[in-house]
Amino acid sequence: MIVYTVGTFDLLHVGHLALLQYCRTIADVVAVGVASDRVVSSYKPNVPVIPLDQRVDMLKAMRCVDIVRPYHELEYVSGCKELNVDIFVVGEDWGNKRHNIDVESYLTSEGKEIIQVLYNSRTSSTRIKQKTIAQSHISNYIEKSVA
Repeated sequence: MIVYTVGTFDLLHVGHLALLQYCRTIADVVAVGVASDRVVSSYKPNVPVIPLDQRVDMLKAMRCVDIVRPYHELEYVSGCKELNVDIFVVGEDWGNKRHNIDVESYLTSEGKEIIQVLYNSRTSSTRIKQKTIAQSHISNYIEKSVA
């Protein structure tokens, strides 16, 4: 059984780990698609902090991940075909954008499954970035106040 999930995987955190460990519980092979900076910038305001090659290396080092596949276009059908996936795992923000509808149609026509999972509310890359920026501003303020 091959399970495929996709994401940015910037600032790898416990939410990512929970998703990937869940995938491992339902799969013999866990494949992860990693969005390139260009793909991420097509749907998010900022590009990742961690470069694509480093995000790929971090995921490859995880015991619960077997295959890491960068993708450079915002579409998932080619990855599902290339890997011959049985299950495609998506997050709770899965919507009705064209690339989502296309992969749903493909998987349904092939008798494959999509599983939608809830995000781990403990953390997110966006919150980590926001907290880092806030702490940086506080540090700068304290340094200027003390000087």
